[in-house]
Formats: sequence, C-alpha cells, structure tokens
Amino acid sequence: MSSPARWTPHGAGRAPHGRPSPPARRRARGAPYLFLVPAALLFLLFFALPIGYAVWLSFRKVRVSGLGLGAGAREEVWAGLENYTGALSDSELLNGALRVLGYGGIVVPVMLGLALLFALMLDSERVRLAPFTRLAIFLPYAVPGVVAALLWGFLYLPDVSPFFFVLDRLGLPQPDLLDGGPLYLALSNIAVWGGTGFNMIVIYTALRAIPAEVYEAARLDGAGPLQIALRIKIPMVAPSLVLTFFFSIIATLQVFSEPTTLKPLTNSVSTTWSPLMKVYQDAFGNGDIHAAAAQATIIALVTLVLSFGFLRAASRRTKQEAAR
Repeated sequence: MSSPARWTPHGAGRAPHGRPSPPARRRARGAPYLFLVPAALLFLLFFALPIGYAVWLSFRKVRVSGLGLGAGAREEVWAGLENYTGALSDSELLNGALRVLGYGGIVVPVMLGLALLFALMLDSERVRLAPFTRLAIFLPYAVPGVVAALLWGFLYLPDVSPFFFVLDRLGLPQPDLLDGGPLYLALSNIAVWGGTGFNMIVIYTALRAIPAEVYEAARLDGAGPLQIALRIKIPMVAPSLVLTFFFSIIATLQVFSEPTTLKPLTNSVSTTWSPLMKVYQDAFGNGDIHAAAAQATIIALVTLVLSFGFLRAASRRTKQEAAR
C-alpha cells in the first residue's frame, strides 16, 4: 500500500492544514510597506528635507568680515533666534498678516456660503440640467490661479474692461477696483470665483451620501424642502463643512498668486502685501534667505496651530452634540 502524498502543487508554500508558511506570512505582512516606499521617498525628498533645510537656515545668518560689505569675506554662522525675533518685530510682515486676515474675512464666509447654497440647490429634486450646472460651477477651479488673476485683472482695468465700457455708455461712475478698499473685494472675488466649485463638489458629494429614507421620514412628518435643508441636510454635512473650512483657512493664509499677479496692474499692491510675498521678497529680492526661512517657518507654525486648533474645537463640539 503506497503512502499518501504529503505535498501537492496546490499546497505549495503552505504549512500543514492549509495554513500559510511563516515565510509566506512575512511576505504578506511586508507587501503594504513595499507599496508605500515610493510615496515615502517622494515625501522625504520633496517635503520633509526642504522643510528641514528651511528650519536649519532659519537659525543661521551671514557674517561679513573684512574691508567692507561688498569686498569683505562672507561667512555663514549660527544666529540662534535672531532671525525669529527680527521676523516677529518686522512691521511689514505684521501688516501683511493683518491684510490677509481682512482678505480671509471676506473670502471664507462668502465662498463657503455660496458653495453650500449651490450644493443644496443641485441636490434639490426640482433642479434641471444638474450635470451641466455642476460642471459650470466647478469649471473655474480648473483654471490656474495665475491665469484667473490675469483674467480678472484685465477686467478690472477701465481701459480694456467691457464692464467699464458699459458703465461709461450708461453714464454711470467707474470705480477704481484696484485701489484702496475695493482692492480687497477685487482679490476676494478672484478667490471666490475659483474656489467655490471645489467646495461645492465636496459638500454635494456628502449630500448625495445621505440615505433617501431620511428624507422620506421627514416628509411623512410634514417637513418641507426648506425645513429638510436646514434641519437635516446642513447638520448631516457638517463634517464636510469643517473640511472645506479647514482647506479655506490654509489657502487664505498662503495667498500669493493673486496679489503677485495683480501687482504690475496697480500701485496699491506692494511687494510685501501678504506674508508669503514678504518671504519671497526677502529671499530673492533682498537676498536674505535666512530671514526668509525664519518667516516661512513662523507662517507654517501659525497655519498648523490655527488649522489643528479649529479641527480640535470642531471635533470636541461634534462629540458633545453626539453625547446629547
């Protein structure tokens, strides 16, 4: 009587009783990390290392020794917190931060309010041509920021704008949109025009994920479309609103393209209008890369603290409401 076969091709690489062998289990556990290697390398090379190098530069400065500033020997030495104290006492950087706060006070509520309104309208059963409307609202987001700023910048100029031509024909006053207070509205309009579509898609996707049974139960209780929107839809998409607000804060604190693009068109936008423009001017205009690195580090820390502080507060409030 022949002995039973102990190994078959179907059971290759497996221990008795059909379980994977230890080497196969180790390979299976290591497979996810292998897929993460390319992303980890890209993160290390193009994100972590530049940040680390900027932080290192922020603690350094250039010391000139010799006969004069132009002919002396230049040496990079340790500066400690000197660059940070200089950045925190820089009036131009602080004024730029105040201008960005005013800019964000217009952009964030208007953009998110319009995004929520459009999402609710598109989620209505009575809306027509919904695919075309979604594309039309989202399309400005696909336009690069520099192109959008140039487009609106020329529309703001009285000599080339068709809007000012119509105002002139009607005998109406022609305001200077690139000077003084209207400049904030002009810059905010560019950001709202370009960012509303993205936030609308995020909120609209969350609305489409709400089960239809929730709406049916609300209608059976006598709720109308407005009550459903205010008492069901908006509370249930609150996490998406938090997410879009989080993204909007980061984008507002990092505003750079719009004022930089509009700068050649008006004298009201200085080279240090926003904090990032101040960093760029110090790094490549004044040649003080170490002071610019300290300013960039401070901006990154402020953005991090504000963003995660808001997320923490929103998460705490959500847990309190869920516990009620």
